[in-house]
Amino acid sequence: MDRIDDGAWSELDHLLGPRFSRAETDRREHAASTSWIAPQLPDAVAWPASEEEVVEIVDACGRYHIPIIGFGAGTSLEGSVNAPNGGLAVDFRKMNALLEVHREDLDCVVQPGIVHQELNQQLAPHGLFFSVDPASRATLGGMASTRSSGASAARYGTMRDNVISLNVVLATGELIRTATRARKSAAGYDLTRLFLGSEGTLGLITTLTLKVRPLPAAVASASCTLETLDTCCAAVAAIASAGIEPARQELLDDIQIVASNRYSNLALPVRSTLFFEFHGSADQVADQAKRVEAIVSKHGSIDYRWSDNQDERETLWNARFNAFWATQALDSAKKIIVTDVAVPVSRLGECISATKADLSANNLVGPILSHLGDGNFHSLVLVDLDDQEEVDRGRQFVDRLVKRALALGGTCTGEHGVGQGKRKFMEAEYGSTGWAVMRRIKEALDPFAIMNPGKVV
Repeated sequence: MDRIDDGAWSELDHLLGPRFSRAETDRREHAASTSWIAPQLPDAVAWPASEEEVVEIVDACGRYHIPIIGFGAGTSLEGSVNAPNGGLAVDFRKMNALLEVHREDLDCVVQPGIVHQELNQQLAPHGLFFSVDPASRATLGGMASTRSSGASAARYGTMRDNVISLNVVLATGELIRTATRARKSAAGYDLTRLFLGSEGTLGLITTLTLKVRPLPAAVASASCTLETLDTCCAAVAAIASAGIEPARQELLDDIQIVASNRYSNLALPVRSTLFFEFHGSADQVADQAKRVEAIVSKHGSIDYRWSDNQDERETLWNARFNAFWATQALDSAKKIIVTDVAVPVSRLGECISATKADLSANNLVGPILSHLGDGNFHSLVLVDLDDQEEVDRGRQFVDRLVKRALALGGTCTGEHGVGQGKRKFMEAEYGSTGWAVMRRIKEALDPFAIMNPGKVV
């Protein structure tokens, strides 16, 4: 902390009072995440309560060249909230309001600290919901910063498709609006999508305007098991070819089923398993469920079950969304390396099968889960951080996984973000010229490199 002028801390302390801290407990809390990457603590933490305070915080940090790390809920998986150069963590938990709902325009305006589950609780009385649903309790600001998606992305899209406009505070302390509330525009550069996925390296998001949708009249869920991972992928491809769009379609491999059966008190057969969710009118939901049953039956499923009972649906999807904790419970002494890639849907079966074989060949326990409809899948690899040889095998597995995905026309990360963990793959994905363009954008908007340094570029 001695490397930063105390005048900066005095200025922030005067501005924020008890909402500014240099205590080690607060600093440690803001370097922790669900990532296996070692934490790097900030020098101080700020909890702004308004957009105006964020402007003042960034202005002060800019004058003293203090690094700024935006912090949402701490669910980062690639070290995105680490502070390799120290600096100030800006925690948005007090900026967590739903500001406006425009029912007739199907949009809403929120602050960045609101958690997506809480947003949907507040939207429900308006007959609306926000469709992007990562499995963690992530904030909307964090979801925008990492261009998050989740189980419903194949039908409803990712954050890229569901954010209309942002307010962003730049490294200079300037506040900009990236777009209006209009659903289409041909006016100038697409600044909204420039900041989506930038992981706080270009500015701090202070307000989001989001697309919302009417709550479906009926919802049903289904599950079935198939012989192999390839068969699961082929079945989902056939569902898409038939013009059926489940709201969610998820793959859990046999190891994940073992973990989920134990953790969530289920009794599913230990095989490759598909979960589905259907939205629409009661007739539409029943029709989708029956058409999907016919398709998976042709691919060898003999235990397809579907239900519109809310308790049964919640039991099924809670098991999916608790997959991380179920995997952790397999061996509580180990840490999970959570990684993801995405490939064209036509190459998904090939990539997943090769990854499953890679894990087995290298004696690694790593359940595989996939958002099959958009080519994105995850592996949750358990490693003993005190066993350097096993850690090295885990890291080498991730390297091979990313190279495999890139070779198949995919990406190093479908939804977790780049952070520190995937930064080394950016040049291979974009080419030296493309990555250099990103660096030039970073330098233009953040000339003193204070916005979340050490991430993405």
